[in-house]
Amino acid sequence: MLLIHGICPENGDRLIHRTLTKDEPIPNGSLWIDLLNPSTLEDKKVETHLGVSIPTREEMHDIEPSEIIYTENGAHYMTARVICQSDTNVPKLADITFILTEKALVTVRYDEPGAFGIFLNRVTKPGGCGMEPAAVMEGLFEAIVDRAAEVLRGVGDRIDLRSRKIFDADSSQVERGGAYQGVIQKIGQYEHIISNVRESMMSVERVLLFLSANYQRPKKATTGFAPEWRTSIRDVQAIEEHATFLSSKLQFMLDATLGLVSIEQNKIIKLFSVVAVVLMPPTLVASIYGMNFKTMPELDWAIGYPMALAMMVVFAILPYLFFRWKKWL
Repeated sequence: MLLIHGICPENGDRLIHRTLTKDEPIPNGSLWIDLLNPSTLEDKKVETHLGVSIPTREEMHDIEPSEIIYTENGAHYMTARVICQSDTNVPKLADITFILTEKALVTVRYDEPGAFGIFLNRVTKPGGCGMEPAAVMEGLFEAIVDRAAEVLRGVGDRIDLRSRKIFDADSSQVERGGAYQGVIQKIGQYEHIISNVRESMMSVERVLLFLSANYQRPKKATTGFAPEWRTSIRDVQAIEEHATFLSSKLQFMLDATLGLVSIEQNKIIKLFSVVAVVLMPPTLVASIYGMNFKTMPELDWAIGYPMALAMMVVFAILPYLFFRWKKWL
């Protein structure tokens, strides 16, 4: 699918977007050419229009670290990893290639990150974006950063909610409900999301640093974009710091949960130990009078049997009272 975003002819301060058919040529003045799951013919059409090379899906996936960001024939090629499917429990990362030229910005993607939809809603309004390819890219990266911050904030809220359920809940109810196992599973999911956000922001930061250092503003451009990119870099770094904080919080939560699991296990082991100690004296009494010696005076007593039962009961109660007195129960 080939999406074209150009200047609105009625109003020059906003963009319009439309989908080209297979036979339609690319209109002049298109500031952003968005290739979503492009075919070979669509790649060739863009290459002919702009004189750039469009990478295939395999090339984007198997790209070498040295080829993630480079300049060729005046065009800047940059590949970043963007959060995708952020509404699911486990969002994934999508590789997106940005090709910035003086005529237009080209994006090549095979997924639909939410940041692209957010940006489209913004730029179709008057004053939503500057009328230059670099301005479109700056606004697009701003939407990507905002979306990552929103995902991270949602994870933080869920971490707080899960933490309150664990630390404020009655331990017996938590144990019976199997909540500890569920919490550990959720911690794994949250850590996966945070890792994806951090990885995405690292790739975005690398692209922004490259642009701020290497992008030359065209002569016809009205403003430079270095200040905006530096602001985006600071936002990205703030998100990375927040992701590190949430990871530390998750680690504490995991340690605390495992500690609570150990406490519950120790309670069970302690109960078994107390029961074993309580039953030891009665077992000793029963063992003594269960011996088959010929001469045992108590065997001839009329109260021998009741006496043995009473001794077993008393010797069982005494350890229990001792444990209660020591506050071990």
